[in-house]
Amino acid sequence: MDLPVIIQGGMGIGVSDWRLAKAVSLLGQLGVVSGTGINTVLIRRLQDGDGQGDVRRAMAHFPDQDYAQNVLQLYFLPQGRSQGKAYKRCSLPTIDAPLSLQRLNALASFVEVFLAKENHAGMIGINFLEKLQTSNLSGIYGAMLAGVDYVLMGAGIPREIPGVLDKFATQTEATIKVSVIGASSPSDIRASFNPPEIFPKASELALKRPKFLAIISSDTLALHLVRKATGSVEGFVIEGATAGGHNAPPRGPLQLSTLGEPIYSINDEPNLAAFRKIGLPFWLAGTFGSPEKIGEALKLGATGVQVGTAFAFCSESGVSSSLRQAVIDKWCDTGSAKPQAVFTDPCASPTGFPFKVAPLAGTLSELSLYEARPRKCDVGYLRQPALLSDGSIVYRCPAEPVADFLKKGGLAEETMNRKCLCNALMSNIGVGQTQDDGYEELPLLTAGDDLTHLKQFLRAGNRSYSAKDVIEHLTT
Repeated sequence: MDLPVIIQGGMGIGVSDWRLAKAVSLLGQLGVVSGTGINTVLIRRLQDGDGQGDVRRAMAHFPDQDYAQNVLQLYFLPQGRSQGKAYKRCSLPTIDAPLSLQRLNALASFVEVFLAKENHAGMIGINFLEKLQTSNLSGIYGAMLAGVDYVLMGAGIPREIPGVLDKFATQTEATIKVSVIGASSPSDIRASFNPPEIFPKASELALKRPKFLAIISSDTLALHLVRKATGSVEGFVIEGATAGGHNAPPRGPLQLSTLGEPIYSINDEPNLAAFRKIGLPFWLAGTFGSPEKIGEALKLGATGVQVGTAFAFCSESGVSSSLRQAVIDKWCDTGSAKPQAVFTDPCASPTGFPFKVAPLAGTLSELSLYEARPRKCDVGYLRQPALLSDGSIVYRCPAEPVADFLKKGGLAEETMNRKCLCNALMSNIGVGQTQDDGYEELPLLTAGDDLTHLKQFLRAGNRSYSAKDVIEHLTT
């Protein structure tokens, strides 16, 4: 299998959708879909009418057609939902998720990968966040049913995922340790997915084992994965602090700049000599979206680069067309003014990881709009399991109503300036929720520091650009 020079970043929720991944793959690079929140993306597409029939076409190939038809009956609205009507929700993720939710997660991943791979032989990967431990097993299995070629995972230490791939390739049960706040022995609390129990018909199929790429920031973690992972690791994406989305926190005590951003030092820079010594392929990520930076990466021994921001705002991206255009208008029409920088927010994400925020009017990056939003947690991907003194497990999110968070044992300071990423990122791709009180969920865009360099992809006189424009520019 030829290794790609460019990996298109797996940006969630739904930014790296099947259309973008397919466009990149058809051009000979690695297209990647996002597995984050994919079950909600699926059912909202169905409730919006599935205008081109793509979702239903993919569902027709799912190995368990009885279940696929059940999902259509539950969620598909041929005329689309009425304006102002709330989307029907699925269950919130838990360690012991009901079979219906595990099946939905698998179906949704299958649909996204199937559409990305449809009618061509290019490579497709799927990206997951390690922190979403209660959803990842079913999502990985569904992607493997569709023949996914790569699984990529960051935002944590994905030590057990290579072994999960091995298990699923033989259609056997896989389990992973779930991090539970307050648990003295986390290894005793595990999530599981058993293919013969959940999809008896599908479990009879032969599945290939996809390659696994860990998204990390340090050679220490890379070496740990090589030595301690439960299966083989095929390579690394080394992501720096200038990349979009979630960043690894700085090493040592957190210090903030005068602007309120985390301060990164030379100690946070990856030791590429150590990576070269490990001997596995690696790709560099974080402001590597230019021909010069790709050349630099190759000279440093990298196989290539991962590029996210440039693809996030191309015409095939899942970001809604109005937001894409607003970004291009703001960051490509600056005249003599210096483009506004992305803000690395130490508080926005409920995960506690720094999160890159693109400051844009009409989004939750505006303080007044954030403060006006009623706090609500009704999607729940970033909820963390916590063990109470009576032995029960609760699920809490620092972005939920403060009183609810405190009742579950959380601390008030943990809730300060936390934003509901689940709802905001759904709004980014045009499937934002209308709450029961009429509140329309607002977007919150993330991007890497390369946002200020988008103009390089615009052809003269154009107000948009394509994935092809990005790849042709980067590879010339």
